[in-house]
Amino acid sequence: MKVSAGILLFKKEKDSLYYFLVHPGGPFWKNKNLGAWSIPKGEMLPNENPLERALIEFKEETGQSIEGEFIKLSPIKQKGGKTVYAWAVEADIDTSVLYSNTFSMEWPPNSGKIAEIPEVDQWEWFPSEEAQQRINTAQKDFITELENILKNNT
Repeated sequence: MKVSAGILLFKKEKDSLYYFLVHPGGPFWKNKNLGAWSIPKGEMLPNENPLERALIEFKEETGQSIEGEFIKLSPIKQKGGKTVYAWAVEADIDTSVLYSNTFSMEWPPNSGKIAEIPEVDQWEWFPSEEAQQRINTAQKDFITELENILKNNT
């Protein structure tokens, strides 16, 4: 069973919440938009600390470290069966300076050519309603849970 850990980065502007989402790189995701975005996350190794993995993945996918008061969210199960653990943290990040690590894959298929593909090809801040349309369907629960937590803490 695959398990991932990630960070739901959010910021408040006036009375609105904005979420930082990433778009996966590579040919499969090229023209996919709604439901294709995600929190920065990655697969955990057995017995690995989930928050530490989430922070490592955030740095790999953005080139930036993130700090703050981390809010543990309830794990979700994605359609493919992967369980995702997440922590929300309030912070701002400038998307113009971000960069992603890369992975190698044969492209085009059966060509014998190896291409270096960025793990993430876009980063963007979205208002809550738009974020919920763009994010992987199962990950919407992270946004809903965080908004309930924030509402109850005011």
